Amino acid sequence: MTAEACGLYLDYSKNLITDDTLTLLVDLAHDRNLSQRITAMFAGAHINVSEDRPALHVALRMPAGTPLMVDGVDVVVAVHEVLDRMAGFAGQIRSGAWLGHSGQPIRNVVNIGIGGSDLGPVMAHEALRHYSHPDLTMRFVSNVDATDLVEATADLDAAETLFIVASKTFTTTETMTNAASARAWLVDALGDTAAVSRHFVAVSTATERVAAFGIDPANMFGFWDWVGGRYSMDSAIGLSTMIAVGPDHFADLLAGFHAMDEHFRTAPLHHNLPVLMGLLAVWYRNFFGAQTMGVMPYDHYLSRFPAYLQQLTMESNGKHVTLAGQRVDHDTGAVYWGEPGTNGQHSFFQLIHQGTTLIPVDLIGFARSLNPVGSHHDLLTANLFAQAQALAFGRTLDEVINAGVDPAMAPHRVMDGNRPSNVVLADALTPFQLGTLVALYEHSVFTQAAIWDIDAFDQWGVELGKALAATIANDLMATTDPDATHDSSTNALIARYRRTSPS
Repeated sequence: MTAEACGLYLDYSKNLITDDTLTLLVDLAHDRNLSQRITAMFAGAHINVSEDRPALHVALRMPAGTPLMVDGVDVVVAVHEVLDRMAGFAGQIRSGAWLGHSGQPIRNVVNIGIGGSDLGPVMAHEALRHYSHPDLTMRFVSNVDATDLVEATADLDAAETLFIVASKTFTTTETMTNAASARAWLVDALGDTAAVSRHFVAVSTATERVAAFGIDPANMFGFWDWVGGRYSMDSAIGLSTMIAVGPDHFADLLAGFHAMDEHFRTAPLHHNLPVLMGLLAVWYRNFFGAQTMGVMPYDHYLSRFPAYLQQLTMESNGKHVTLAGQRVDHDTGAVYWGEPGTNGQHSFFQLIHQGTTLIPVDLIGFARSLNPVGSHHDLLTANLFAQAQALAFGRTLDEVINAGVDPAMAPHRVMDGNRPSNVVLADALTPFQLGTLVALYEHSVFTQAAIWDIDAFDQWGVELGKALAATIANDLMATTDPDATHDSSTNALIARYRRTSPS
C-alpha cells in the first residue's frame, strides 16, 4: 500500500482498509465519473457550475507552447505573457535596478491581500525562505485590523518599501482599506503623492481603479476569472514569491505543479496519489464519521502549510448542495488543521492517540534537511515515523503491565491504536517539490468533490457575511443613531459599541 510519483512517496498502509476497500473505493470513483470530470477540468469545461466558469488553475503551470483553447482563446499564451512581465519586474527589484521615489533601491516588499491572495504567498514565502534573496524583507498584510499593517511597517523605511496590492476587482474591502492606509503611510513619509507610482504595484484586472489609486497600469499584473483565489498562488498572485526566490526558482515551482497535474490527469486511479488521498478522505468522512483531518508537516519551513490547506479544503468542499442544486444526503468537507512536528506532539497529539474522536492525519517529511545540524534531522524524522507507528499499533494493556507499570495505573497508558495516517515523503523541500505537494492536495480536494457531486470552485458562503458587514459598518460609523434594522442581539451590540468606541 504505497504509491510514488513526482518525487513524492505515499505510504498509506497504516489506514483502516483492505485491498477490497481500495477496489470498492476506486469503483465508487468510476461510478461518480471521476475520470470524465478530470478530463473536463483539463479541457477548460465550465465545471464551476454556479458561476458558469472553467476552473483552470492547471493552465497557470502549463509549459509555454502548450495550446489550451478555452472559449476560443489560447489561455496558455496569456499566462506566459504575464509570467514574462512578472519575471522582468522581479529581476529589477532583485537587482536593485528599480528605484523608489527618492532614488533608493527597494529592500522591503509588503504584499497586501486576503484569503487566497494572502495565504498562498505567505505559505510559499515561509516554505521557500531557504531560497529567498538575502537582502529583501518580505511582509504580508491581510487582516483589516490596523495592527496587522502597523506592525508590518513599523520598522520599514518607506523610501525602500514596495507594496503589492492584490485584488482582482480592486474593491475587496479588507485589501483596499489596508492599501489606502499604506498609501497614506507612504505619502506621509515621503511627502509626495507622486511617490505612489514607484512604491505600489497591483495584481488586478481593474485598470481604471488601479490608475485612480496612483499605480501605473504598466505595473499591473492580471489574472483571470477562471483562477479561483485559493488556487492562485502560481498566478500573478505569486509576484511576491517570484521576487523573493527569483524567476528561475518560481519556474521550478510551476514545473512541480505541472508534474503532479500530469500524474493526476494520466495515472490509473488505483495508482494515482491525489485520487488515493481523496478517496481515503471520503472513506473516513462518510464511513467513519470523521469530522476533522490533521496535516502535520515535519519541516519548519512548512509551518503555514496547514493554514493554507484550511482555505483550499474547507472553502472548496464546505458545500451542502449538489451540482444540480439539490440538498446533499451525505456529509461533505471535513475540518482541516495542523501544526508542524514535533510541536504538535506536545499539545494536541494526546487527543489523537487516546481521545474518543477518530482523526486521520497526514504526516509529511523529507529525507534531507536544508539546514543540517548534528542529529537534528534524524531525530525529527524518527518522531514522524514513531507517530505513524504509535497511531497504528498503540500499546495494549498487557504490554503496559509487562513493562512494569502498576496494573491499577496501567489503563492510563493504554493506546488503542487503529488511528489512521498517511506518510508523505520527499527528498528535500525544493521549489519543485513544493509545487508537487500543493497540487497533490488541490487534486485530492477535487477528487472528494467529484465523489460528493459538489462544486469545489465557488464560495458563496463567504458572501453573506461580507454583505452584512458592509451594512453594519455604516451603522457603526454613522453620525446619528442608526435605525434598528438588524436582529435584537446585533442591534444591542451595535449600540454598546457606539457608546464605548472613541470613534
